[in-house]
Amino acid sequence: MKADIHPDYHMIKVVMTDGTEYMTRSTWGSEGETMTLEIDPKAHPAWTGGQQHLMDRGGRVSKFKKRFEGLGL
Repeated sequence: MKADIHPDYHMIKVVMTDGTEYMTRSTWGSEGETMTLEIDPKAHPAWTGGQQHLMDRGGRVSKFKKRFEGLGL
């Protein structure tokens, strides 16, 4: 293995959007720094199952609904 090719792996503090904190090991920043998250699994809809919006670009959704409206599924 080559020497000195890996980044420094050290302890940092992570602060979630609700204020909770935890210590973890990371290559981000330097030893003892604090990473403050703007988006985390407790707040973001991708993790919490928030409302999904169906975008109808060019009438594709309406064309699909019109084409298969008689199937009764």
